[in-house]
Amino acid sequence: MYREDMPCCVRWEIQMHERFSGVWICKDYGRATISANPTEVGRAVLAAYLAGQDSRGETFRVTIRTDSGNPSVVTPGQLTEPSWTADPAICQVLPAYLRNALAT
Repeated sequence: MYREDMPCCVRWEIQMHERFSGVWICKDYGRATISANPTEVGRAVLAAYLAGQDSRGETFRVTIRTDSGNPSVVTPGQLTEPSWTADPAICQVLPAYLRNALAT
């Protein structure tokens, strides 16, 4: 269960769908301890990953897991809200290559 006042370990896995075999392949993973909503962390990770590389023709998603909750999946369709921006507190805990991709 997510609580804003209690930091938790959030683990993410960036996955690419392999269309010929129909399986999801892990492209990268990471973790952070933060009190932000895990789904928002997943949105920031996916937005940064997609901004940092050419993803034409590929389908990506991020699976988020916490210590005490069910896994959740973030897809590119969840990034289409025009007013959405990554929370600066979330950006600070991302690895440098993701943080830099969001900054550009």
